[in-house]
Amino acid sequence: MSRRFGLLLSAAAVCAPQLTAQQDVTARLVGRVPPAVAVAVRALADSAAARGLPADPLVDKAIEGGAKGVSPERVVAAVRLVLGELDAAAAAIRIGRVAIPDGETIEAGAFAIATGMTGPQISQLVQLSATPYRPAATLRVAGTLTALGVPAQQTVDLVRQTIRNGRAGADLLALPGRVQSQVARGASPAQAAAGLARATAARGAPPGGPKGNKGQGNPRRP
Repeated sequence: MSRRFGLLLSAAAVCAPQLTAQQDVTARLVGRVPPAVAVAVRALADSAAARGLPADPLVDKAIEGGAKGVSPERVVAAVRLVLGELDAAAAAIRIGRVAIPDGETIEAGAFAIATGMTGPQISQLVQLSATPYRPAATLRVAGTLTALGVPAQQTVDLVRQTIRNGRAGADLLALPGRVQSQVARGASPAQAAAGLARATAARGAPPGGPKGNKGQGNPRRP
């Protein structure tokens, strides 16, 4: 009897966090979405939690759809899309050598994917994120740049250049604002990013520029 009682306690301990999470999801959705949507979203949130993915973005998307009066079918479809983006982001982050990514990093990666970045680009950005550059911050900045209209690969190149030659983490965080400033002056997002990349590269270049043999390009015969 005591062994059975111990097993029941163990099962309860395992199930308790899951039940709490389900209750939290249900509580947030009550009165904000139709009951059928709440049931579907709770099931998707359970699936996300079982795969180590954050569930909050799913609930937020459902609430957003409910507030806009979107049809239940479209709300559930949108929530499924977000789950797919979270899954793809987590996989890309792991490839980028973060074995167990936290929720913040996965959400940032999903945001970047939603703006048009690819899994391999997410992996590259994570690999670039050495201290003091946190992967979550790098991915959030990259996603914001892409959302502003900077081509995805150009975004990766600009982030790489900034991390290599920047003086502090603040240099990376300032990129979206600097792009917006240039766009407000008439540049396209791509032009603004290219200009920032050139300026960053020049700042990181050794004084006097690259060294080489003088006169090599203009040889003279004796």
